[in-house]
Amino acid sequence: MNSFNSALKNVLPYRLGVGIMLLNQEGLIWIGRRVALTDEASNWQMPHGGMNPAEDPAAAALRELAEETGTNQVEIIGQTSSWLHYDLPPEVLGRALHGRYCGQKQRWFAMRYLGRDEDFNIQAPPGGHTPEFDAWRWAPAEEVVRLIVDFKRPVYEAVVQEFRSFVR
Repeated sequence: MNSFNSALKNVLPYRLGVGIMLLNQEGLIWIGRRVALTDEASNWQMPHGGMNPAEDPAAAALRELAEETGTNQVEIIGQTSSWLHYDLPPEVLGRALHGRYCGQKQRWFAMRYLGRDEDFNIQAPPGGHTPEFDAWRWAPAEEVVRLIVDFKRPVYEAVVQEFRSFVR
């Protein structure tokens, strides 16, 4: 890490956010393929996003899920016992997350999906939000952890471990 990135890391705060492990009845996890990412191996992820100021984390998780997947047919079945965080790698620090954050501090929620696969609408999410995913599928936990970008992998491993009783 060069001295500029080191200084940024020490000054920039973490962005507060939420993550969602959405599970179907078989214990498989919903993952979406990020729009406009070129590295095929690392562009699949679980839904997650930022919190608005003073927003309740559970409410933020439900909002983010609807914005990214087009559905709210869920029930919350768990949440992580603590906030989890990741640091942005030096090569994107100062550019990713609008250049305002050194990474994210997230509360993760396990949610059981109550709808049908046809209920997902990633092409035209509600509220006119720009689609974040161009494809989606159900995957086992090991695959979800393997597909995420390296710098987020420890968070995904911790989420899978904490919610292990829900996953296949």
